[in-house]
Formats: sequence, structure tokens, C-alpha cells
Amino acid sequence: MTIEWLKPLVGHPGPFATVYLDATRAAEAGDRDVANRWRSVRRMLTKQGAPDGVLRDLDDAVDRPTWVPGPHGRVLIADADGVLVDRVLREPPAVMAGVWHQVPSLLQAARSADQAVDALCVAVDRQGADFCALDGEGNPVGEVETFEGSHDEVSKTSSTRTKRATIESRAEDSWRRNAEAVAGEIGRRVASGQPEIVLLTGDVRAVNLVRGALGQEVARIAVEVPGGGRGGSGVHPGAFAAAAADALDSFRERRRERVLAELREGLGREAGAVTSVDDVVEMLSRGQVKHLVLSEQLADDAARALRSWSDGETNGSATGGLLNGRNLWIGPEPLHIGVARAQLVDLGVTEGLEELPAASALLRAAVAQDAGLVFAPEGSVDLMDGVGATLRWHDDGTPHESADSMSGDSGRRSSL
Repeated sequence: MTIEWLKPLVGHPGPFATVYLDATRAAEAGDRDVANRWRSVRRMLTKQGAPDGVLRDLDDAVDRPTWVPGPHGRVLIADADGVLVDRVLREPPAVMAGVWHQVPSLLQAARSADQAVDALCVAVDRQGADFCALDGEGNPVGEVETFEGSHDEVSKTSSTRTKRATIESRAEDSWRRNAEAVAGEIGRRVASGQPEIVLLTGDVRAVNLVRGALGQEVARIAVEVPGGGRGGSGVHPGAFAAAAADALDSFRERRRERVLAELREGLGREAGAVTSVDDVVEMLSRGQVKHLVLSEQLADDAARALRSWSDGETNGSATGGLLNGRNLWIGPEPLHIGVARAQLVDLGVTEGLEELPAASALLRAAVAQDAGLVFAPEGSVDLMDGVGATLRWHDDGTPHESADSMSGDSGRRSSL
């Protein structure tokens, strides 16, 4: 999963208000339910000293409906300049909370975003196609955009003046040319929008023709999904959404497993991957991380800390779990990250040094170098401290480690 949406926060000075909200609208109460939940979270922020101006900006943002059906959540991050992040979460947050702090609380949002898929749905017939985005449950979101091919002789209706074979030949030629035009339009949209997956649906013959005309790179991310169609004619939206959701779930699993398989292989051959906070920090400081891998337990620990923080019970640091409240040091530049202040000072960085919770510092550095982010389910990979990384390259300065060599520090070992 890419996490570019966090980039507006990199290097942005705090403090921040971080809001996790259940944005599900009940059938009868509608937006009143969301407003009541927001009032509860707003009181948390008020108790922590969030300024009135920040709260008013969040009021305005929460008042704007998400238009997303079914259960879902929302994360909002704001500072004195306004709302910086307003993102829909696939599921309601495990903890509804509001936190006013020098750094935003991002781990819950990142975990939910790990379930997000940037999907382009293309419903085709023999004349053209409809394009739209899909949410994580396979439902269309945003506007539907239409594309029509230039060849309109698509019917094989018989005529007394023209031989049937000629009519059929012209129609099939129109189908083929329109399919080529649609394939070209898909290619343009993929190049500009960079979706992770393209879902093809609609007229079976048209889908086959379009798929055959796709370029190699687009064909690689295209998946056929039955049950959809243009304009909703003869389509059962619920059945198509279920089929699309299944396709997206399969894609998520494949996406995660590719990264975890690469991590397991790299750790096994002691090249191309690292684990433990210390080694991951070293690789982040060199811009060497391809994918940052965090255990799902880390997100669970962060959720518990967030609940305590918003309730005013602690200062917001996790009091247990894999990182056990550990902090890291950062400097003004994205690659300025170290396990100790002295590491950055030795590099000549003496201004703008700041101590952050480890998870926040790791995410900041990963975002800044365009690394991907994956959460590892329990039982999927062996991690120390619940942290690992796959690498863009490997050289003599890269730490060498394997599961056997790490097993001596069982106190930090997380069997996932």
C-alpha cells in the first residue's frame, strides 16, 4: 500500500488534532448519529486544550457527509491552518477518539488504509464504456464518466437491401474498432490515474474484445468481474458489488502476500530485508526501504494507547506491547532518523531535533521516501519489535540477519 496521502504532514509543525470517528449513518437517525458521536469526540479535544479555531474547522468538515453507504469510519487531522487530512476508513475505527498533540496519531489510519484499493471499474458494451471508481466494498463512488466509440454500426439486424453477411461483417468490425478505442481510453486513464486494479464488466463479447486489445501493462492489472453493465440496464447492483468486493479482497491478499513473501525470502538469505527497530531505522536513514512492514499487534497497541490518551489517563505513549513506549529521534530532513539523539548530532544535525513515538517516526520516514506500508497478520512472518522492511538495494553497509541469528533476543521477538 502506498501512503502518499500522509505526505502533507511530513515536516509540518504541530500541534495537531487527530480525530477517529464512526461515520456510519443509521437508517432513521441519519446524520444525527454522526453529529452526536462528533460532539463526544469534540469534548475530548476541548479537555486537552485544542483551540476553538481548530475545533470550528473540524465542525465544518464533519458536517460534510461522506456519501458512503454502510458501516465506515473517518479520520481527520487538523492544525491551526485548517484540516490537512480528511479520509474515509473502510471500517469504523476500533476506538473513537480525539487527540491534541505535537504529532498526529497515524497508525490506526494507516492500518485502515492498508485495506484500501485504488480500483477503476470499466463497464463496457459494443459502443463504448462507463468509467468509475469503487470503494472497498465494490460500490461505485464519485461520478460515472462515459466514453463512446466512433463506430455506430453495431447491430446485425437483417435488411432487404444488404446481404446479411455484409451486415454482420460491418457490425463485428465496429465492435472490434470500438473495443480498441475503449482499450486505448483505459490505457490513458491508467497512465494518468495509476489505479492498482482495473475491473472489467459488462457485455461478455465486448469485455473479451476490450481485454484482447489492452496493452501489456494494463492487461496485467485487469480482472473480469461478471454482473455489471452500462447505465444499470439489466444489472443487479448488489450482486455486482458482491462480486467486485470478492475481487478486491483477493487483490488485497495478493498484494500483501507479495511483500511478506519478499520479506521472508530476504530474511532467510540474509539479504534484501531487515527486522528490528534499530536495523529498520538505519535503512530508513539511508533511503533504502522499499516496504515498511508493521505487525498488526503494533496497531492494536496504538489503539489501546489512543483510548487512554483521549480519556486523559496517560500522555499517549503505549505503556506496553512490542515497542513499550519507545521513542526515536528525527531532524528537519526526511532521512534524519535515529535511535538516539547522538546519532543525528554525529551526522552534523544539531537544529530541529525532535523526539517522537517510534511508530510516528517510522511512518514519517517511510512516507518521505515513498516506501510502501504493509501490516503483517499474526502467524505470517517473524519480526523483531513487530517491525521489518524490504529493501530497494543491498550493499556492504546493510545489516545481515536471519531468524536464527535474531532468536537470542527473545524479549523483543514477535512471532507473527
